[in-house]
Amino acid sequence: MQDLIAALRRALGEDGVLSAGEARERLPEGSGAQVLLLPRSTEQVSQALALCQRAGCAVVPQGGLTGLVQGTATGPSEVALSLARLRQIEELDRLNRCMTVQAGVPLEAAQAAAEAEGLLLPVDLGARGSATIGGMISTNAGGNRVLRFGMMRDSVLGLEAVLADGTVIDSRSKLLKNNTGYDLKQLFVGTEGTLGVVTRAVLRLRQLPAFRGTALVALDSFAHVLQLLARMEARLFNTLSSFEVMWQPFYRLVTSAPARGRPILGTEHPYYVLLETLGMDAEKDQEALAAALAEAEGEGLISGAVLAQSGAQRRQMWALRDDVEQLHRYGPAFAYDVSLSLEAMEGYVSRVEQQLRERFTEHRLYVFGHLADGNLHVVVQVPELTAYDRVSEIVYSALASRNSSVSAEHGIGLLKKRELARSRSAPELELMRTLKRALDPANILNPGKIFEPAR
Repeated sequence: MQDLIAALRRALGEDGVLSAGEARERLPEGSGAQVLLLPRSTEQVSQALALCQRAGCAVVPQGGLTGLVQGTATGPSEVALSLARLRQIEELDRLNRCMTVQAGVPLEAAQAAAEAEGLLLPVDLGARGSATIGGMISTNAGGNRVLRFGMMRDSVLGLEAVLADGTVIDSRSKLLKNNTGYDLKQLFVGTEGTLGVVTRAVLRLRQLPAFRGTALVALDSFAHVLQLLARMEARLFNTLSSFEVMWQPFYRLVTSAPARGRPILGTEHPYYVLLETLGMDAEKDQEALAAALAEAEGEGLISGAVLAQSGAQRRQMWALRDDVEQLHRYGPAFAYDVSLSLEAMEGYVSRVEQQLRERFTEHRLYVFGHLADGNLHVVVQVPELTAYDRVSEIVYSALASRNSSVSAEHGIGLLKKRELARSRSAPELELMRTLKRALDPANILNPGKIFEPAR
């Protein structure tokens, strides 16, 4: 290892290779890495990977460290590789509506740069201030606007990535349509750094909306939640961008002290929906949203609604949905991220609740998420901190069908490896292993994440 570290310092410079002590604040909690690499360019990433492969040393890439599945966990014989110094926004092309950024650019910085040019980078999530573009590509991040704009992969026109042996794959493109053989960029989207390290990306941008309408709605049955979604999609089909649901326990949690949020609507309703529209005609779009809500209220679908009248009110509404820190108010919590069909959601939550009641003397269950795209976040607190496996069995077994996913948008990492077979067939897993063997035969890139390689 010492010979490798010396070679890495010659390639990356003294400040490009930090000891574990020097890098303590830059490494995830519990990291066993002896060193952290901080390359300043794609060329340095390439040199580092080539040196590590020749030495047989595994490399764990890391972005903004906002992941929730231990995807950047690092052992003592591995080195961590941070893209934090690759932070340049290299080009913003207004004509072709795209931007080229390095992997370490935070999402919020990319969004601000696009907005300054009258454009929108549509992918959005609560960790926008720290999540980086490279990490979001590697995990195929989702977020609040998947309903309208899709996952992270739908905003990636092209990218540059470095393979395990240091080979640079430059698959950057500004083209929406490019049907020339395999779509190589997809090998690196959602594969959690196990096939290559993303260093640059070309991101698709949209026209910045002139109007952003936000409303918080209370509902008294899940059937009404589904009917409201269908109604809003029909009435606002070209502007509806978010449809977030909060079960009552979550809403009460984020609207009571010590949370800073307070009830915008009363806390007696079983469901709350936060919906948002993005449009180009402020007056017309505001009227359309108000009319759609009034119509739904007149038909008894909703029990109350508040339409934001200012940016401050809009931020107040979203602050409730994004206040996930409250989930740890009563101690450590187990967080899950599942996908399932809309009609199965109510029964799924009821089954989880029932089994938690049967197996634990006390528990707390919080459910919220991106309902329109089938994604629920399930958070469980029980007194026994060693009960993760038992709680996980309840959460995942209640999915009951292969028409579901144990990970909607957070990936697999280490935390969900044992559950992957619930959502993927044996032939699918073997194909994944075949790709891994082809691109990383020495198994040095983020080894052990997602699945174990074939023996």
